[in-house]
Amino acid sequence: MNAISKKAVPQALRGEPDLEALIDRRVEEKLKELLQKREAERVPRMSIIATKGTLDMAYPPFILASTAAALGWEVSIFFTFYGLELLRSDLDLHISPLGNPAMPMKLPVGPDWLRKINMNIPNSVMAALPGFDGMATSMMKKTLRDKGVASIADLREACLEGEVKLWACQMTVDLFGYDPKIFIPEVAGWIGATSFLEITKGADATIFV
Repeated sequence: MNAISKKAVPQALRGEPDLEALIDRRVEEKLKELLQKREAERVPRMSIIATKGTLDMAYPPFILASTAAALGWEVSIFFTFYGLELLRSDLDLHISPLGNPAMPMKLPVGPDWLRKINMNIPNSVMAALPGFDGMATSMMKKTLRDKGVASIADLREACLEGEVKLWACQMTVDLFGYDPKIFIPEVAGWIGATSFLEITKGADATIFV
C-alpha cells in the first residue's frame, strides 16, 4: 500500500483483517452506549395496591409512595375495598389488636420501665372489654406523635405534592354504596381493574398492601 492509499484508509481500519467484525464491534459499542444513556434518563415507575383501611396498614402505601415520589419516581396507588377509607376527606382511621398477634401493646405513658413492657393480652380479653379498640387507637396515635411520625393526612398530602396518582376502585364504590363526595377531590379517577392494569403495566415495582 503506497503513501496515498494509506491516507485514504482510516487509522482504525489499517491492519484490520476482518472489516465486518470491526463494524459489528463498533455497532455493539454504540448500541450499548445508547442503551446506557436511555436507562439513565428513564424515570422509574411504582404501582401500589392498597386494600386495608386501618391506621397501621395506612402507613406502608403512603410512606412508600411519598418516598418514591421524592426520589423522582412516577407513582400510582390503586385504592380498593377497605383501602378506599384512605381517600376520605375526613380521615378517622382506627386500629384493632384483635387477630393481630404481631402487634406490640406498649403503654405510651408512664415510667420508662413500664413503657418497655410488651403486654400480650389474649384476644378473649380484648374482645370482652368495651372500647378496647378505641383505647388501642388512642395509644397508637399518641405513640406516633411522641416518636415524631408523620400523620396519615400529612403523608397523603406529601404524595399529592409529589404528583402521586391516587386511583379509586369504581367497583368497590358501587359495591359498598360510597358517595364520591366523601372522598378528597384530588382522586385521579374512578377506574376498574382493567384500567389499572394498563396503568401499572411495565412498572419497575408493584406492591400489594
